Amino acid sequence: MSDQIKHECGIALIRLLQPLQHYQEKYGTALHGLYTMQLLLQKMRNRGQDGAGVATIKLDPSPGTRYISRKRSNSPQYLKEVFQGIFQHFEDCTPEQLRDGEWLKENKPYTGEVLMGHLRYGTHGDNSIETCHPFVRLNNWITRNLVLAGNFNLTNVDELFNELVRLGQYPKERSDTVTVLEKIGHFVDSEVERLFKWYKQDGIENEMITPLIMENMDVQRILKNSCRKFDGGYVMAGMIGHGDAFIFRDPNGIRPCFYYADDEIIAAASERPALQTTLNISARFVEELEPGHALIIKKAGGHEVVPFIEKREKKSCSFERIYFSRGSDKDIYVERKNLGKNLVERILQAVDYKFDDTVFTYVPNTAEAAFYGLMEGLHDAYSKVKAEQIIAAGGKMTAEEISTLLAKQPRIEKLANKDEKLRTFIANIDTRHEMVSHVYDVTYGIIRNDLDTLVLLDDSIVRGTTLRDSIIRMVALRLKPKRIIVVSSAPQIRYPDCYGIDMSKMGDFVAFKALVEILREEGKESLLQDCYERCKAQLLLPKDQITNQVQSLYDHVSEERISKRIAQIVSPTDMDVNVDVIYQTIDGLHEACPDHTGDWYFSGNYPTPGGNKVVNKAFINYMEGRDERSY
Repeated sequence: MSDQIKHECGIALIRLLQPLQHYQEKYGTALHGLYTMQLLLQKMRNRGQDGAGVATIKLDPSPGTRYISRKRSNSPQYLKEVFQGIFQHFEDCTPEQLRDGEWLKENKPYTGEVLMGHLRYGTHGDNSIETCHPFVRLNNWITRNLVLAGNFNLTNVDELFNELVRLGQYPKERSDTVTVLEKIGHFVDSEVERLFKWYKQDGIENEMITPLIMENMDVQRILKNSCRKFDGGYVMAGMIGHGDAFIFRDPNGIRPCFYYADDEIIAAASERPALQTTLNISARFVEELEPGHALIIKKAGGHEVVPFIEKREKKSCSFERIYFSRGSDKDIYVERKNLGKNLVERILQAVDYKFDDTVFTYVPNTAEAAFYGLMEGLHDAYSKVKAEQIIAAGGKMTAEEISTLLAKQPRIEKLANKDEKLRTFIANIDTRHEMVSHVYDVTYGIIRNDLDTLVLLDDSIVRGTTLRDSIIRMVALRLKPKRIIVVSSAPQIRYPDCYGIDMSKMGDFVAFKALVEILREEGKESLLQDCYERCKAQLLLPKDQITNQVQSLYDHVSEERISKRIAQIVSPTDMDVNVDVIYQTIDGLHEACPDHTGDWYFSGNYPTPGGNKVVNKAFINYMEGRDERSY
């Protein structure tokens, strides 16, 4: 993605099933859990660049001793700072003490058997240390302590907040994380109260009741009561003070979650390859957590996967497959290649099958897997063209001519390399554009000036500003192709997201800008006003009756016309360069990623009622000139 977009966070949950000394004897360190957590987060660092946090809980602590530890950082080197802060507690240990798991647990923090890690990619709000997960809800009762972290966005935080107030709480802020923490925490308290009263009426002494609560706490019941009204995409993980732990996934499976279990460890994470690499296991041993289900790990070490909310149609985020998840997952890699293959025929039609006069490349690096698929498709297509030429020659081609023809290959090159060290801090727009154009280095001498067509593959186009101000300007000025064709492996992004990606403002989308320009040129501006009035009327309806009113606007303009207008928008106004844009189709997306049909960014088909409310509110904000989030 050439435009910088913030997106989903990353979560990791670990439960060590053996005493710490077991890991000392088998792996050479009693801190095996911490090292495993460090590697898990490192392998998912693509999911968070705003901060990180780690929390641990010790099982069976003595009263009066610290059993919950937490370290968070929002520094530029957030992971390094978090683990430096953790491991500094062991710098004064003797070699003998470091090898003694029991001593470490009794004397040092962060030596718990239950560990949680989080990588934050903040989609809104500030980036203070207080916004970094995990969040902690403390209580003097061990069974009422709650540690929570999540990869989520909820569309109805105000509704949930008001419900807390009606319950008699007085929340300290309106953030979604605090609201969720207090919501789940309320039902943890209720479960403790229920069990306490149950055992108290049997005459059991208070001190003896706590172990019974630990053993019989119904985490599934807590989650059922807590999440009934959640609307959004979410994976959330929690640890309760005495050692129960859980991780649960929204009923549409919008956000990803995977887990692994054996007799030593239970681990869950946002991405499958992170578990594979960290635990050195095959993909077939990693399970995907089903939508609407929770992985619950009891203090005693047993675990189960149970439903906590009614499962709905699976609408896993397709952007995970196109861009956000790391491409080292075998399925994602194949899907991204297929996205590239799906574009071959349309690209070749656009260049009139002139292989010799066309150079194919990609930018940024995240488009590489799709480009491999495009390469394979180009080779297959060129082989077919060469075969047709040989057949058409009717046996009149010499062996040398056939050999020369077969030796020809599509002109596939690496032409743009990002200079990660270059940063721009200049406020002047004209000068800044000049500096931004130097973020990428190019390979000179490959393009024949004013003769070759350059096909440039991107994985998605959101705002189009980086294309216009950096990439297209760069290749046009330095490489001087006759024509530039920008190809997106994702369809046109037309609608806002409200489930975890920082795309909530309608006016940011270049596809929407193109639509509005065309409607206004054709004298159909009244359609915008009509849509505005319908969106306002929708705000008065119950949430489950709200429908997406913006979709109908796109019915008036073809996808091809919008693409042509986008090409004009992303063309630098001070340059004479011929630019075309080709997008993936939604059908092509579904063909490449058949199990991840969450396509609301492209189609406007939101999986939850809150999504329809958000898109209508985003359009209202646009019409009223409000530069603010729509949820």
